[in-house]
Amino acid sequence: MLDLIGLLGVALYVCAYAALQWGKLHGNSVWYSVLNGVAAALVLISLWGSFNLASALIQIMWISISISGIVRTLGKR
Repeated sequence: MLDLIGLLGVALYVCAYAALQWGKLHGNSVWYSVLNGVAAALVLISLWGSFNLASALIQIMWISISISGIVRTLGKR
């Protein structure tokens, strides 16, 4: 089950990046930050089955950056 959660996170990362490259999302949009934050959270959850410190740290940083992007974008509205 944890592997499936991690794979869903990877799929969200790839979809968000593809949407950015194809002009469907903008890098400063709330949705791009949300997709990246959720993807990172899912990958982080998947690490409970087989912990990897480096991967956990990058996911935590990705979540933090995504939250700051969401706050910044919503604060501009």
